[in-house]
Amino acid sequence: MNIASVHRALETPGPVGPRLLGPHARAVGVALLALCVVAPLLNLAVPPDSPWHLSDHWITLLGKIMCYAICALALDLIWGYTGILSLGHGLFFALGGYVMGMYLMRQIGTDGHYGSELPDFMVFLDWKELPWHWALSHSFAATLVLVVLVPGALAWLFGFFAFRSRIQGVYFSIITQALTFAAMLLFYRNETGLGGNNGFTDFKRILGYPIATSETRVALFVITGLVLIGFYLLARWLVASKFGRVLQAIRDAESRVMFCGYDPLPYKLAIWTLSAVMCSVAGALYVPQVGIINPREMSPAASIEIAVWTAVGGRGTLLGPIVGAFAVNGAKSWLTVVAPEVWLYALGALFVAVTLGMPQGLIGLWRRWRRGQEQTA
Repeated sequence: MNIASVHRALETPGPVGPRLLGPHARAVGVALLALCVVAPLLNLAVPPDSPWHLSDHWITLLGKIMCYAICALALDLIWGYTGILSLGHGLFFALGGYVMGMYLMRQIGTDGHYGSELPDFMVFLDWKELPWHWALSHSFAATLVLVVLVPGALAWLFGFFAFRSRIQGVYFSIITQALTFAAMLLFYRNETGLGGNNGFTDFKRILGYPIATSETRVALFVITGLVLIGFYLLARWLVASKFGRVLQAIRDAESRVMFCGYDPLPYKLAIWTLSAVMCSVAGALYVPQVGIINPREMSPAASIEIAVWTAVGGRGTLLGPIVGAFAVNGAKSWLTVVAPEVWLYALGALFVAVTLGMPQGLIGLWRRWRRGQEQTA
């Protein structure tokens, strides 16, 4: 790719209107929307003794996997379309979870073990009042704002200095993993007022509604599905726009993009911050459904798993990371029951197999099969 071709690609108007939402985008949207309708009906309308009944366990599991799919989609924007591999997105996921967890802990009120307005772990540690960073945790509206602002501000600050210093490739991956590891060690400390090793759990209510009821679980499930659809459509629109074409040009030839007169810094910083916020929103949706958040969500392994979901599904496709998140976590849920000692070996073997034999992931494999079918038809 020479400089002239890069410049022409960036200046050529992109698709508009219906072309932004091709058949694949519409199919994904319809499938997820159908899941958001069918699953609640099978849970709430079908009697528990019916073979068609979908239990609360499955509603929670599917909701959790959709949160993971949002994370994989977010990583695809920064890795698949911008060429920047982050191994620290688990930090942003956990930050969103902690912000929501603080609100849920305040919703417990005096129903905790010690009957105090303070969370149980603070009473156990002989705290007398809430720390300053809990000041807005009583407000759901403030919580929603902080879910965006806290990880967004951290991502912007980190990205500004990293991208301005032209840190790239494996060096960027290493410092993102170092960042999330440092944050994990910090959150393990009891003096942070964030639950230490145990984190937050034993939630009772959200917006005044009991959190453990089927109706609340289904509502959270539907909201998660709609957020996933919204983020997918937003990502499709972004990558089809001029902004998205600049990102892909940065991925393919950043130095040539600079020669064309484009400054990569604001583009990389914008998509990096958006990706972090998407992960944070996923974390905020994850916590009330799963019922716990602790520093282990910030472990380097958690961030590496997000990269595995993206690679297995097919990075640079948007659809692939969603498929990868469902495929890998579905296999994990099955294998951890039938053969728990095999799961980690299977995950490692899968990643190696995809890297060596299927660089475009499951989506690439499906596309090759479709081309073969069309050629033989």
